[in-house]
Amino acid sequence: MIEGRRICITGGAGFIGTALTRRLVEHNDVRILDVLRRNALARAGLDRHPRVELIEGDVRDYATVERAVEGCEYVVHMASIAGVDTVLRNPVLTMEVSIEGTMNVLRAAHARGGVERLIDFSTSEVFGSYAFRVREADVTSLGAVGEARWTYAVSKLATEHLAHNYFKQYGLKTCAIRPFNIYGPGQVGEGAVHAFVLRALCDEPILIHNEGDQIRSWCYIDDIVDGILLALERDEAVGESFNIGNPRSTITIYQLARLIVRLARSASPIKFVEWDFPDVELRIPDVKKAERRLGYRPRVDLEDGLARTIAWYKESLNED
Repeated sequence: MIEGRRICITGGAGFIGTALTRRLVEHNDVRILDVLRRNALARAGLDRHPRVELIEGDVRDYATVERAVEGCEYVVHMASIAGVDTVLRNPVLTMEVSIEGTMNVLRAAHARGGVERLIDFSTSEVFGSYAFRVREADVTSLGAVGEARWTYAVSKLATEHLAHNYFKQYGLKTCAIRPFNIYGPGQVGEGAVHAFVLRALCDEPILIHNEGDQIRSWCYIDDIVDGILLALERDEAVGESFNIGNPRSTITIYQLARLIVRLARSASPIKFVEWDFPDVELRIPDVKKAERRLGYRPRVDLEDGLARTIAWYKESLNED
């Protein structure tokens, strides 16, 4: 367990960063660097926690990154443009934040020295449209050049190479995590579970792209946080990439919508809408490497995780 340390989390006001902060802050000081486009940290009340320092700024600005990293023994670099719709609207910004931001974080961590671990957050999208039981060493497959849908994946694959090369050339203790479809209480943004649950609780139509036959493996927020902490703590993580997800929680998007409607006891109809953009048709991870090297094992199965998520959103809506 990490105790008595200072950890910098870029993009830490987001969904995953907020959950990680909650787990770390009891025994550590946490410094968050974020532009606050999506501020789950404030909703959780953690922005006012005495052991949380918030720097509002952009990872594309080196001086700001340098200030955020200063004095930190651990760095978790999560800052990125997330969500397919947002990426499609902002492909240039997506690449700038990923590539320039990651370069700044790596340069700053290397320049100051003393960083014991730096985690670069990548994405499961580096495996392309069809990813069945993909392992970390499998060949990555990206879409056509010029197709904005793959901008995020291309930039994230580049950041993985950057992080690994800083380890190889400079000895900076880096590793990369590829998260697979994270969901849970407190989610902000464009995730399917987030959207489906909110609509189900209001008995509004749930909209599904095309036939809803896209297949995903869903990973509960507590399980991704477990994976991050293990990657921070275990020496076996250095120089490696890890899939973090839950292959047991695999389901089509249509089945996911039906399950949420049932668990929420909702009257929401399910409606199919045409979506002409490229999509990920199949995404199931192999997490054996993380299990073998880190001791990672997802614990929360889909129905349990969805029930917890629905309960949280229901309480949140009542408070509003």
